[in-house]
Amino acid sequence: MKSLFIFSALALASGGAAAADSIDPVNAHGWNTSAELGAISTSGNTVGTSVTGKIDSKQETEKWSNEYILAGYFKDEEVTDDNGDKVRERSAQRYSLSAKAGYKLLHDDHGKLFALATHVDDRFGAYTRYSTVGIGYGTQTYQSDTHTLDVEIGPGYFRGVRSEGNVENGMTIRGAAILKWKLSDNAQFRQNVSVERGTSNIHSIAETAILTKINSTMQMKAAYNIRNDTNVPADKKNTDTQTSVTLVYSF
Repeated sequence: MKSLFIFSALALASGGAAAADSIDPVNAHGWNTSAELGAISTSGNTVGTSVTGKIDSKQETEKWSNEYILAGYFKDEEVTDDNGDKVRERSAQRYSLSAKAGYKLLHDDHGKLFALATHVDDRFGAYTRYSTVGIGYGTQTYQSDTHTLDVEIGPGYFRGVRSEGNVENGMTIRGAAILKWKLSDNAQFRQNVSVERGTSNIHSIAETAILTKINSTMQMKAAYNIRNDTNVPADKKNTDTQTSVTLVYSF
């Protein structure tokens, strides 16, 4: 018999849910931090465990808007080795860290000059390590009662270690966008996309997510993530995907 444990499941948004003015943190100045965690464990004919987690911390001051993100994902599976013995084997392991500092421009309510640094360590990816630094300009191009669209663009520099050990580096141009759509006081749709174009590779990341509010500090999040590299080793696929359901705690 196979049993399935899901650490967190998506809550349905409805008018009768806990009242809330917004699903986003409301501190205009100071720190807004969210921590999310999800896990799936299977037993029986298929044995395995996968865990995904993320900490996203934003700091707002009169002049600066800063963000720090730490995320991780791993998956263990039970497989049969050449001797016929069942052993646990790591099949996915990825950690990422990013930091962004944005200076608010006085003449523009939403305009910012930013500096960004990211690092990804992916044991089974086409690039086992991928680091970038960059600068640029970001602004909010659209705002309504239910929708916002923020975009960024700027140059950067990357260094990547491919799975076969080759090292690549060079200049990039990066563009990013985030769309937020308020479905109700208790539910929100988000679409994040970033694309880095280098001399030999285009590195893209996208996340599609729906968040539903449980109370003033708890949310449920269902997300679909895509990571794509146009130039990968022959034994690797261009695209990695991840579907997750997580519990998000904001403080």
